[in-house]
This record gives sequence, structure tokens and C-alpha cells, in this order.
Amino acid sequence: MLDDLDRRLLEILVRDARTSLKDLAAEVGLSSPSVSERLRRLEERGVIRAFTVEIDPQALGYTLQAIVRIKPLPGKLHIVQKLIEEIAEFGECDKVTGDDCFIARLFVRSIGDLDGILDRIADKAETSTAIIKAQPIRRRPPPLGVQSAS
Repeated sequence: MLDDLDRRLLEILVRDARTSLKDLAAEVGLSSPSVSERLRRLEERGVIRAFTVEIDPQALGYTLQAIVRIKPLPGKLHIVQKLIEEIAEFGECDKVTGDDCFIARLFVRSIGDLDGILDRIADKAETSTAIIKAQPIRRRPPPLGVQSAS
């Protein structure tokens, strides 16, 4: 369970993972060593998995993003999963229930690049692709509020 101080620390870090221990301590009213210990415990418990950076794909020339639903052909599941893992343009992928086995986010520089990547798996899976026009909600953590008793 998280207490109010843990939640507050997480809220601050979600806004800016580079916030210094000194600034974190000042915002929550603890000493830097106390904050450091709390962060270490949150990491050990698996609450904090990483301190990371968010990169703008467009700044790297990836002007298009696509969501690709992937349904491997019979007997090709592991082969398709390995291909997805090896293709660097797949930024994330979820293995899901339902008609498709994978739903992935793909970063590409052009439609030609998209076609080339999809061609690499075309003989092993059926795909359905949607180009992303906008992202009204960026990736965010689950709510940090008090857990309900339901």
C-alpha cells in the first residue's frame, strides 16, 4: 500500500522524473535521506520501475505513428512475436485477447517505411493498421489516489 507521502513523491516524479532529492524533500517536508530511502523502497517493491526520459519521435524524424493489430497465422505466433521484438520501429506492443494477438505502436518516417515493415511480417500474420492523427491522452500512470474498497 502507498501512503500519502509515497503518492505525493510519485506525483512529483510523474511531472518531472529529474526532480532532485533536495527539491523532492522540500516539497514533501522530509530530509533528503528520508526521501532517498522511500524511493529505494518504492523501487524494491516494484512501484517505481524506472526513471526515464520521454523522447519526441518527430524530433528524430518519425513523422508518422500507427497502431497495428497483428493476428499471426496458425503456428506462427512465436515467430511473429520475435519479429516484432527485433523491429526497432515497434515502440510498444501488447499481447491481447480477442481476434488479434498483438496490438503495437509503430514509429515510421514515411508510408513507404510502414509498408516495408509490414511486408516483413505479411507472410506470417494478418495486419490491420490505423495511422494516428493525434494523441489526446499521452501515456500516463494509473490514478495514484486512495484505492477503493470494492
